Amino acid sequence: MNDTTTPLLSVTGITLRFGGVVALDNVGFDVALGQIAGLIGPNGAGKTTLFNCLSRLYRPNAGEILFEGRSILSVPRHRIAAIGIGRTFQNVALFDHLTVLENVMIGRHSRTGGGFVTNALRLRAVSQEEAAARDKALELIEFMNLGGFTNRIAGGLPFPIRKRVELARALAAEPKLLLLDEPAAGLNHEEVHTLEGQIRRVRDVQGITVLLVEHHMSLVMSVSDKVVVVNFGRKIADGRPGEVRQNPDVIQAYLGTAA
Repeated sequence: MNDTTTPLLSVTGITLRFGGVVALDNVGFDVALGQIAGLIGPNGAGKTTLFNCLSRLYRPNAGEILFEGRSILSVPRHRIAAIGIGRTFQNVALFDHLTVLENVMIGRHSRTGGGFVTNALRLRAVSQEEAAARDKALELIEFMNLGGFTNRIAGGLPFPIRKRVELARALAAEPKLLLLDEPAAGLNHEEVHTLEGQIRRVRDVQGITVLLVEHHMSLVMSVSDKVVVVNFGRKIADGRPGEVRQNPDVIQAYLGTAA
């Protein structure tokens, strides 16, 4: 059980090498329960690589990742959603032959308990789980203002709508921590403004802590409670948006000049 003094997520000394290339070098930071935290850095800084460590796609060579005070490094990657960590990806990956409703219902998979025999025999428990999954999916579809697309096939939907469907699907697993990987990519100014409100509502209404990797600086600085900056695989800043914005190392990393 998490408390107000223990970070929901604690990353300590994470180092990852690909052959002779050091992708992450002793990276560490905390994310408190209820925070929106931004992870930023120039292209190739190691942001998505770090996300891949958090979601267990990569195993670091050194360091520790604690979630609710417990290490996740021994948790199989297929169990990450079940322990309370959800994620979206840079490239939206929906089941294009399924409806929006069906796509969001799939996000409930980690919260269902029916085994092979139970599902094969269509036992009552399965029907009850399916009904509950449908109700939760419909609730999230309305939450993401997707009601008009509920029964539309996902393939061919406009890109901003597809991104919202992916976010609804991630929320369907009821994560405690949501990792958003480049959520503003491909969105115009108005759509980014809408996204900012959605991220705030995910935290404020759904009660979910958020960590986002993002290149859209104005979005990160406006929505985040804290910002972590990495460059060439190392953390160079960690603090409130106003502090980070004025950090000389951050200015040099982005502009190539000293403050």
